[in-house]
Amino acid sequence: MTTFESHPIRRPLARLAAGTAVTLLVSAVPTGAQAATGSAPQQGYCSSAHDPRLAARLSSDIGSALAGRKDTVAFAVTDDTTGVSCAFHADEHFDSASVVKVTIMGAVLRRAEDEHRYLTDWEDGNLQQMITASDNDAATALWQSLGMPRLQSFLELAGMKDTQLGADGYWGLTQITAADEMKALDVFTGNSNVITPAAKAYGLGLMSQVEADQRWGTPFGAPASVTVHVKNGWLPRATHGWRVHSLGIFTGPGKDYRMAVLTQDNPDESDGIDTIQAIAAVVHRDLNGGVGGVAPRAPRAEAPETSDGSAPFGPVAG
Repeated sequence: MTTFESHPIRRPLARLAAGTAVTLLVSAVPTGAQAATGSAPQQGYCSSAHDPRLAARLSSDIGSALAGRKDTVAFAVTDDTTGVSCAFHADEHFDSASVVKVTIMGAVLRRAEDEHRYLTDWEDGNLQQMITASDNDAATALWQSLGMPRLQSFLELAGMKDTQLGADGYWGLTQITAADEMKALDVFTGNSNVITPAAKAYGLGLMSQVEADQRWGTPFGAPASVTVHVKNGWLPRATHGWRVHSLGIFTGPGKDYRMAVLTQDNPDESDGIDTIQAIAAVVHRDLNGGVGGVAPRAPRAEAPETSDGSAPFGPVAG
């Protein structure tokens, strides 16, 4: 048994693909609405003191990707290499669906560190199932084992001040924002105040091993030279149609960027995936010097149109 720094993690690193233990620098994410969603979103989503031309080009390309789309969209992008950051409706709240599982994972890892111990076999097994297969029973078991006070403490530690935990065990109804989801991703990248490098590598490793049929969304258009870490959510409800979300961390030689894209008011799952992938394609293309990415109007995604099961379709008892 090996101890990593002062707070150990049990048995994770042997399963990790090479290159997952990458430490990134934290960059502030602009927040707030910049335009209304709809057929003609304004441009000016991105900024960079280091490379304003790249920021302007990415803003224009995202605007083209979103033109004509009717769903409600929020996103945040940060590239630590170029200094580009983008935001759109980044403070608007959405039902989390299954992307909250990244937050649950972070809280479990932090608990082990607080208690100066390894992950138990039970924690390790449930984390693997929850992230790589999006298993809801595993998420519920971990959520219940943590309890609301510890989950809230994790949010505060991570700086996720606008996230509201789902009540009565409905973790899929946690209220999230794109800006806070970027902070959740920062826990596994540049934020040094929450978990150790070994824990970051463990989390990134699981996110890099998500099952093939769940690797849509923000990974779309990523060049082969970039390692993809992803977690998605897809949830239909009686109001606001389908919520379809995707979180992505992308690492590689000279490449450290991440994005969070949240959508709702989609008539079906495929429509939400299309919106996310239109944004992702131009982000990957522009941040990789034209390598990777596809035309914004890619062929329509064929999704199974089955809920991720993270929350009921109708109202829940208050």
